[in-house]
Amino acid sequence: MKKLLALLLVLAMVFAFAACNPKEDAGKTPEGSSDVKIGCILIHDENSGYDAAHIEGIKGACAELGIPESNIIFKYNIPEDAKCYDAATDLVEKGCTIIFSDSYGHQSYMQQAATDNPSVTFVACTGDNAAPSGLSNLKNIFPYTFESRYVSGVVAGMKLQEMLADGTATDAHVGYVGAFPYAEVVCGYTAFFLGIRSIVPDAYMDVQYTNSWYDPTAEAAAADALLSRGCVIIGQHADSTGAPSAVQEAYDNGAKVYSVGYNIDMLAVAPEAALTSAQNVWSKVYVEMLRNFVEGKEVPTDFATGYANGAVAISALGASCAAGTQEKVDEVWAAIKDGSLKVFDTSTFTCQPAADGSYTVDAEGHVTSAFALDTNGDWVNDSGEAIEDGAFIESVHRSAPYFALRIDGITELNN
Repeated sequence: MKKLLALLLVLAMVFAFAACNPKEDAGKTPEGSSDVKIGCILIHDENSGYDAAHIEGIKGACAELGIPESNIIFKYNIPEDAKCYDAATDLVEKGCTIIFSDSYGHQSYMQQAATDNPSVTFVACTGDNAAPSGLSNLKNIFPYTFESRYVSGVVAGMKLQEMLADGTATDAHVGYVGAFPYAEVVCGYTAFFLGIRSIVPDAYMDVQYTNSWYDPTAEAAAADALLSRGCVIIGQHADSTGAPSAVQEAYDNGAKVYSVGYNIDMLAVAPEAALTSAQNVWSKVYVEMLRNFVEGKEVPTDFATGYANGAVAISALGASCAAGTQEKVDEVWAAIKDGSLKVFDTSTFTCQPAADGSYTVDAEGHVTSAFALDTNGDWVNDSGEAIEDGAFIESVHRSAPYFALRIDGITELNN
């Protein structure tokens, strides 16, 4: 009988330990998850790849945390004007205690709403004014998109190298459809270009802006303009399938040209032309913010994360990718994860001297010092050293991209 009692006591202690084991608790649904109500302000809807990624991301994060999908209220097609403030106010009135917006131009209206509703947390997903605002309930989040841009550039570089070797291309000329000349876009296309140049060192790139986040017609026209200039691979930071569709049409008409997309897998619209797409895994970004919020912990003013935490990726490689691409991609991802590869290694690019004083270069044009932050709103970075250990450190001083250097080898056609 004593042995039986002793055994029962040991088992009770084992179960008690398992119940309080932090590793076990880590996967549990946070207390209060079923009560939180979340608002999401989207610049477009599920027809935009960018917005679709956010919709999928917030739903995925809520599923992981045990938050019912019915607790999410979406506001679709909200422009970057006062209608954003109205949408945020309506979400507050509907009981939302944390509200996200997904477009850069929403942030001033989110700040206004945060000022008027101090008990509600507002998160601008591509904003940069949370810390300067001084508001404890205004936050910014963003993934390390530059990592997936770089890797998608490696994919493009592998194809470009193959094309040059077999005579399909005679010039290492690539193009890029960009939305606006903002740091977010500049950072992305530069990382893409550096990924290409890691394979084809003499590659050069033209950038055509559409001045819109989502305009299928303008994006297709921009891609066509770049193709007419001789670009054989077209990347993009724009939210529709316009550019890949235009490249596929050119391919169908006999041109050997290829596309690298953004947000979503583009193989459905460009089955032969699409190589891959740079992607943000927004659920991995949202889940950390929401977990802290639900658990009543401090929500960081700026939060950014990348491949090491599964927050960025590239889509499945298309059939047109060069032989050996997957092996190279795996190698590059591993180097990014262990820190041996730095996307903005200053030894890999040069810049012309800065007229505005935002950075300095050595005699060869390599950047030796650069500011990360703009403190007075004039679009010129004037604070925070961005060069550390021979590399420009992105999304560390704040979550949103601040790499705005114009490096040699890239031409902005209409900035």
